[in-house]
Amino acid sequence: MQYAAQKLCVSLNASFMAIAVCLAGPVAAQDAKDGAPQQAAEETAPIAEIDPALQAAEAALAISPVFDGHNDVPIQLRSRFDNQINDFDFSDTSGTGSTHPDGRVMHTDTARLTQGRVGAQYWSVYVPVSLSEPEAVQMTIEQIDVMKRLIERNPQALRYAETADDVERAMADGRVASLLGMEGGHSIGSSLAVLRQMYALGARYMTITHSRNTPWADSATDAPGHGGLSDFGEDVVREMNRIGMLVDLSHVSEEAMLDALNVARAPVIFSHSGVRAINGHARNVPDSVLARLPENGGVVMVVALPGFLNEERREWYAEREAVQARQQSLYQGQPDMVESAMTDWDAANPEPATMITHMADHIDHIRALIGVEHIGIGADFDGMPSGPVGFEDVSGYPQLFAELARRGYSQVEMELIASRNAIRVLREAERYAARVSDMPPIETLLPSAKD
Repeated sequence: MQYAAQKLCVSLNASFMAIAVCLAGPVAAQDAKDGAPQQAAEETAPIAEIDPALQAAEAALAISPVFDGHNDVPIQLRSRFDNQINDFDFSDTSGTGSTHPDGRVMHTDTARLTQGRVGAQYWSVYVPVSLSEPEAVQMTIEQIDVMKRLIERNPQALRYAETADDVERAMADGRVASLLGMEGGHSIGSSLAVLRQMYALGARYMTITHSRNTPWADSATDAPGHGGLSDFGEDVVREMNRIGMLVDLSHVSEEAMLDALNVARAPVIFSHSGVRAINGHARNVPDSVLARLPENGGVVMVVALPGFLNEERREWYAEREAVQARQQSLYQGQPDMVESAMTDWDAANPEPATMITHMADHIDHIRALIGVEHIGIGADFDGMPSGPVGFEDVSGYPQLFAELARRGYSQVEMELIASRNAIRVLREAERYAARVSDMPPIETLLPSAKD
């Protein structure tokens, strides 16, 4: 019913726009009759060609701005500036190339967020998996602090948010609703008490693992250690549901995804993932898991990282790694020889280009398999070298949605993908937490008590 009403609203808006155009025509013609100089008309610059698909995308994003699931600005603040941001200008980061060893300019600033029609952003609080758990807890708190300070320093563009209502209010006021998401379960130190306190500090989702297993959950890119989630891992999911924190299943193994879906009572998210049917990377979501999402209500926020999108690019990279390993074996202790061999190989085997169309292919697959209600966007900007051609930074979202328009996506469907699905999932997690608010916290024995 609501879906039909949205479609009717879109149809009426289009009709009103058409009437306005028709009414404007006779007025302009009358002005010319009443003596408007002909020379002015002759000197008028040619009308630029209008891309109907981009127009459709802009119309959808004007109503429903992008709510992106994953942006790694916080770790950029640490690696580039040691979290010293009192003099950092976030309105324009185009001059930040000198702060990166490879000369990379940051993908994100407030000017480009505006260009990209971004209305809400989960800022990823990532810390390396190489840290011990106590170190990871400390660094996570430091990264929450620096991102909150950045938001506070840019009130004209950003607004801190913790709830779905906060998101909608910020969007209505033309600010980017800024939420925090923790990337990696190692950040709670295997403690539900720490998990609860991270939620109190503002973290609204947690990615169960990053690139390695935690003591209680398997990563997609590590050797299986638990067969999915341990008993404690299942308690982590239950406690996240109880307090209203979204369970993020990007980075986790297929078995851990399925275990989490067995336990979860609120919708899950994949904050930045593709689909494995299009690109076979272990980080992507298999169809066996996608098939479970409708009953859970969750959302896959499709990533923009080329290696997760373009299967040809993934295979190229695997071949390059194999060649490099062979050269290192052949020329041990001779790095110049290895570098020369790889330079020759790169010249003969250029990296396959990844386009916006590759990203749209992943969106198409989810839509065809389980429906548009389970799709969002989680690009992973500032956590990768670059996005696809034409979508290299946060200004490029309209181009992605223009590609969807070319593929026949309606305005309502684009609005759902842009932000309505993400807002719904956040609100449903809040509602579940409210329903079980009388449920006591899950308690576990402290390590000292177990020994």
